[in-house]
Amino acid sequence: MSIQVNRLTDPTVSAFVAAVNAHDKAAFDSLLTPGATMADDGSDRDIADWTDREIFSSNGHMDVESESDGGRGLTVSYRNDTWGEMRTKWHFTVEGDKISRFETGQA
Repeated sequence: MSIQVNRLTDPTVSAFVAAVNAHDKAAFDSLLTPGATMADDGSDRDIADWTDREIFSSNGHMDVESESDGGRGLTVSYRNDTWGEMRTKWHFTVEGDKISRFETGQA
């Protein structure tokens, strides 16, 4: 069973999930700090290249299964047109109302 996006504890993380699921790149980009970074399975990636490939050009979608760390850690059933569906973990570093870093990987 998934958690509705509007019921997620952290409003910035909730907005991130909503932007991903709406394929709204402008809203997504507006949530990131200048110089925001990310990692996938422990390796730092270029955030613009990775999000274009793994989210926006491949219809990425997050179904949140659970949250931890005050809403900054998520376990997600993630799917896109490239890889299909997989269970992933996400962790967010939030500064004010922006995300300065997120890390994802298989759960």
